[in-house]
Amino acid sequence: MESLLTPFLLLLPAAHFLYQTKHECRFLNGTRRVRFLDRYFYDRQEYLRFDSARGEYEAITVLGKVDAEDFNRDKHKLQYRKAKVDSFCRYNYKVSQSNSVVARR
Repeated sequence: MESLLTPFLLLLPAAHFLYQTKHECRFLNGTRRVRFLDRYFYDRQEYLRFDSARGEYEAITVLGKVDAEDFNRDKHKLQYRKAKVDSFCRYNYKVSQSNSVVARR
């Protein structure tokens, strides 16, 4: 019975996928100009992005269009993401600089 099922099991597609969220801070001239990026990936392809410089979610592919429209309607979520520049990026920059042995010159 096993030998009859084996060829059919090999034809089934794998049900593996990868979903990731990445939070990035980009610094220009210390903490004077800081951008917070919240990026969403599905199967190694970015489909949605929040950029604090722009202030809204942006659909990178068709897959992210519905999510971007839905997230942009929620003003509370947008204000929360914009505040991440101070609460996440600038805060962690100051912490990393205070713990360093050699000062940056």
